[in-house]
Amino acid sequence: MKAGNISRRNFMKSLAVGTAGLALGQVPAFGKISGRKKNVLFIAVDDLRPQLGCYGNKLVKSPVIDKLASESLLFEHAYCQQAVCAPSRISIMTGCRPDTTTVYDLNTPLRKAMPDVLSLCEHFKNNGYETLSIGKIYHHRDDDKQGWSVSPFRATGKWQGRGYMAQDSIQQSRDYAKQVKESKGRGPAYESPDIKDNEYPDGANARHAIKELNRLKDKPFFMAMGFYKPHLPFNAPKKYWDMYSRDDITLPDNFRQLPANCPSFAPTRWGELRGYTGIPQQGPCSDELSRTLIHGYYACVSYIDAQLGKILNELDRLKLREHTVIILWGDHGWKLGDHSLWCKHTNFELDTHVPLILSVPGMKTQGRRTGALVEYVDMYPTLCDACGLDKPKALEGLSMMPLVENPERKWKQAAFSQYPRGPVMGYTMKTDKFRYTEWIHRKTGEVQARELYDHTVDPDENINAASDPLYADEIKKLAKIMRDGWQGVRNQVLETLSG
Repeated sequence: MKAGNISRRNFMKSLAVGTAGLALGQVPAFGKISGRKKNVLFIAVDDLRPQLGCYGNKLVKSPVIDKLASESLLFEHAYCQQAVCAPSRISIMTGCRPDTTTVYDLNTPLRKAMPDVLSLCEHFKNNGYETLSIGKIYHHRDDDKQGWSVSPFRATGKWQGRGYMAQDSIQQSRDYAKQVKESKGRGPAYESPDIKDNEYPDGANARHAIKELNRLKDKPFFMAMGFYKPHLPFNAPKKYWDMYSRDDITLPDNFRQLPANCPSFAPTRWGELRGYTGIPQQGPCSDELSRTLIHGYYACVSYIDAQLGKILNELDRLKLREHTVIILWGDHGWKLGDHSLWCKHTNFELDTHVPLILSVPGMKTQGRRTGALVEYVDMYPTLCDACGLDKPKALEGLSMMPLVENPERKWKQAAFSQYPRGPVMGYTMKTDKFRYTEWIHRKTGEVQARELYDHTVDPDENINAASDPLYADEIKKLAKIMRDGWQGVRNQVLETLSG
């Protein structure tokens, strides 16, 4: 496929010219409660894949998130716009896709790329809300100062490299500094000190959130609470490691197996993990190290779950739950040795598929699930509708409130994500049956490679079937959806809603 003589990025943007201002569905505000504005508790969890009890995982202990899901609408098929922190979070906070924000890496703050954009928090601030950021919301701590009523708060433990370490643990570990100096790295990839929850930043941030809830209980607020874990390093208090038996931790079925026939653009070297001490610089992790890393990831999930529980308990104690919209999300997925890979940074299902849970006061779909395809650009318009705010015209997503009213409603036929690889951009779509990816040369617009995974027979994406003649007709259909882009998919939903 060739998009004339323009790049794929400009091609995708050109699809939206003249239509970006379309009304995103005539969806009324949902369930006003006794005339007062609804608060928003906006919960971000870094590197959280949908491997939770409420998503069917029987090993991970996440009772608080599971309970929240039982009181909310759980989205089974939610997708981020790019599987890396800064671009994903900026797409959420602007309601725009990476080809519009032009942020594809960790180096560009929002206001450098889009100085005049009306961010999600700024929109709520302009509508009379006190907006505050606790922990990690944007990748850059001081980004979007105009969107927050008060300066962003991030508790600090002892900072070593790019990993938070417990102060007591560092003092007790005589050789820690030596390890870091000799490796020129980020320190160990995991630790399990016998310390209190609030000796790590996430516990301290949760404590600060509780303090702020008490301060704000009588005024409308938009509280963005961003947890650092389970991001590397996998540091959690010992009691959360002790919740798991190493004998119960298994390696993925495709632990040593890249997808057959996948193009060279698809995988990564997982350099993020290799920057920590004790991780091989080349080749795979051993089975034993891999089990330890998975153990650490699970411990961090349980640690975060407990901190969230403290915040929700305080929300209930203050009788604020009935006035508060709660949305919980992870910024992208994460690989735990799947496909012989770790971390994120790909277009695979494991990296683009994300957890998303939404609770709206007055909703009648508590404890329900929806299989509808939704995207992170949909969060901004959804929160506007849930709280009765007008939606900015430039938003590129769709309010999910119709799904809150009817989880079985016909919805998007595709969810779009992307990931850059040097001179090419990988554009990928999830449909009800397939994941289809085109690797497009960013200057010529030519397709350099394709991937097709049939999730009806290959949900783990072990075989790239793009060259299989049996799928030739499917590829033609999917390529047309890709050419029509997110705009074509959105217009179909709008036609359904208006009909």
